[in-house]
This record gives sequence, structure tokens and C-alpha cells, in this order.
Amino acid sequence: MVNEKDVSGNLHWGINVPDGTTNVLVPESGIVDKVWLELKGVLGGLRLEVWRFLLKAWDLGVAEPKKVIHALKVGLALSIVSLFYYMRSLYESVGGNAMWAVMTVVVVFESTVGATLYKSINRAAGTFLAGSLGLGVHWIAYKSGEKLEPIIIGISVFFFASAATFSRFIPSVKSRFDYGALIFILTFSLVSVSGYRVGELSELAYDRLSTIGIGTSFCILISMLFYPTWAGDELHRLIYRNLEKLADSLDGHVLEYFKDNEAVTEDNCPTKEIKGYKCVLDSKATEDNWAKLARWEPAHGSFNFKHPWKQYLKIGASMRSCAYCIEALSSCMESETQAAGIGQLKKHLSNACKTTNKYSSGILRELAKTIKTMTKSTDMGSLVWEMNNAVQELQNSLKSVPIGLIAPTPEDTDDGKGESFITPVVEVLPVTTLVSLLIENAARINGIVDAVNELAGQVEMKPALQENSKQYKPSSDTPH
Repeated sequence: MVNEKDVSGNLHWGINVPDGTTNVLVPESGIVDKVWLELKGVLGGLRLEVWRFLLKAWDLGVAEPKKVIHALKVGLALSIVSLFYYMRSLYESVGGNAMWAVMTVVVVFESTVGATLYKSINRAAGTFLAGSLGLGVHWIAYKSGEKLEPIIIGISVFFFASAATFSRFIPSVKSRFDYGALIFILTFSLVSVSGYRVGELSELAYDRLSTIGIGTSFCILISMLFYPTWAGDELHRLIYRNLEKLADSLDGHVLEYFKDNEAVTEDNCPTKEIKGYKCVLDSKATEDNWAKLARWEPAHGSFNFKHPWKQYLKIGASMRSCAYCIEALSSCMESETQAAGIGQLKKHLSNACKTTNKYSSGILRELAKTIKTMTKSTDMGSLVWEMNNAVQELQNSLKSVPIGLIAPTPEDTDDGKGESFITPVVEVLPVTTLVSLLIENAARINGIVDAVNELAGQVEMKPALQENSKQYKPSSDTPH
């Protein structure tokens, strides 16, 4: 006997179509199933995005551990300052304004010691000055009577806020005290306006000033004592690394241009560092920022408190001048034509160009070493002299190039001699322009040498050890 359940389980609905076949009707899934599938897809996509974010964060932490250390230092500072809110004895000593210490840590703590000192000193000075003036204005307004009190406070807020805002446009103030002027405007307005309704204004000002002092003190101590990151070190490292990138870029361009005349080996193969000059061109804002913050830092390492950080900006400007020349050189390489006489001209100028480039990049690397070790180079004079001689030879080679170049064609004539023609001068202009840029670049490198020598004189660099250095002894006809 057939089970009723088995029969009902095998039943299905169908539609007979004219061709004799039957289409089975499948019941549609319910609305709950659809919602669940869509929600499952959304959750899966969200989980994937979170996983990708965590991977990027991990890669960033591995690549730049200083950022992880800075995050931990901020957490440590906030934890310590929060004790003034959690512990009753500390809370009673500073009152309900303990939250100002927490807010100070959040807005003041920066990734470098110089930036932290800059914001801390500006915040403390701006708060103290604004609080003092606010109390003075409040006392004068109070003594003037109830009718004149709001008028005096309103006029004082207008005058001091306008003056402080205008001072932020003055270059000397903007470079050092811009944040302090902003804090002055905020604090003076708060003290002056709130003092009209608050009775114990002096106590309120004292509590806020003390909590801000507590917050800035912990920020400075933790920033300087636990794995400090100095803005001066960052600027110093940026300058000598840019010099190395400039040398690599110059070598890469010249080698790439004359590679048809020389086999490219592992020792002279250009790499992706050929574009290093772009990093030099884009580093001006970073250099200015590091130099501004480094002036706030105390003596550390090889740098005194009065270290000439502005001289680094002059070196950076000289490097960018050289980088612009390399950028123009790169453009000449891209616009080169394939005229028949180009190969002959490049062969004629190849050795002189490579010799000039050899000493030019050598000087840049020697300058990078000088700044990195903070010692005078004993080979700099010989390298500069050799570079100037190479430039003179390159100029002579350029002058000896004829107006038109004779280049044989591949087809031979009946008499066994190849046909020849004159290459137009306009087609060889990129080559001659490139040579001229190499000469100009050498002159700009001399500017970098002068800037580094000026820095060496200001910080009184000592000569490098001469054990492994090759001293250059000029001959009797060496120009002085």
C-alpha cells in the first residue's frame, strides 16, 4: 500500500505547452529568505572590507613603526592625565576642570618633539596671556559700573580679537606663534564673556591654566623621554637622502641616454631611482615644516640648540635648482628624434658627458656623506676641480661638432661607397640641449657645494678621517 506522505512529497505543479513538453513550476522563496540572503551578502562584504583595512593598517605599522609608537605614547599620556578625573584626591585639587587636561593632550601631542613643544608652549603662553588680560578687563569693567560693564567687555573682545587675528597674517608671527594667537583669541573670548555671568572668575581661570599646564607637561615629558622623534633629525635625514636620490637620478638619466654606445651591466643598469629627482622637487613643504619645528627643540645628538636649521633650507633650494635641470634633461630624452646623424653625435659626445656625470654625481654623494656624518670631506676639492675640468672638455667637444653631420645610408652605391646626406641641425637640437643641461647642472652643483660648505663653517665640522680617503694633490698648473 502506497504511503500518503510519499505521494504528496512527489507531487508538483506543471504547465503543458503546445510542443508537448511540461514546465515544472518551482515555488518562489519567501520574503524572509530574500532578506536573509541580502543581509548575508552585506555582512560578507563588510567583513571583507574590515579585513582589508586591518591588513593595510598592519602594513603601515610594519613600514613605519614610528607611527605605532606615537599612537602608544598618546594613549599613555591620556591614561596618566585621566587619573586626575578618576582619583578623588587629584580631582579635588583641580576641580571640575580636569577635563581641560585631557583636551590639552588630544590637541597638543604631536608626532615629533618639536611639534609638541611648539603647540605646548603656544597653548600655555596664549592661555596665560589671554587669561591675564581677561581678568584685567573684567576688573576694569566691574569697577566701571553695571551699565558700562557689557560695553567695555564687548569693546575689549572686539579690539583684542581683531588685533590677534591680524597678527596671524604677519610672517614672523605666523611661522612661530600662529597656534598661540588662535588660543589667545579663544581663551580671551571665553574668559571675558563667561566672566560677565560667573562670580569666581579668578578661580576658574586658575583651574583652567593649571590643568592645561599639567596636560602640556605630560605631553612634553612623554614625547622627549619615550622613543623621541626629533624634527631636526627628520630634516637632517631628508636632506642627505635627497642628495643621494639626486645623484642616482642623474646617473640613471645619463646612462639611459648613452646606453646604445655601452653595454648595460649590473653595475651601471639604471633602476626606478631614475625618477628620484621628483622627490626633491616635492619636498619643499616638508623641509619648511621640519625646519620650523626643529627650532623649538632642545639640544640633542649632534645638534645644539642654536643649530642653523635655516641653512638646510638653502641647501634644499639649491638641490631643487639642480632637480629642475634634471627634469629638463629628462624632457630632452623623451623628445629625441631618430635622425640618422643622432648616433654619430651621441658617440662624439658620449665620453665627455659620462665623465662630467661621473664627477657631478660623485660630488652629490660626497655632499650627502658630509651631511650624514657631519664631517668635512677631504676629497671635495679634488672632485670639484675634476668636474670643472670635465665640463671644460665637454664644452670643447660641443664646439667641435660641425653644423651638419654626415651619416652613411645602409644602401651601397655601384662604386662601393655609401650615400651620405646632411642631417638638419633642428633634429640634433635635443642632444645639444642635453649637453648644455649637463653643463648647467654642474654649475648648479657648485651652488650646492657652497651651501654645504657654509653649513660646515657654521657648525664647525671637523675633517673626516683620512685613513681611507684619497688626497688630491694639485699640480703646478692647477688653478686656485
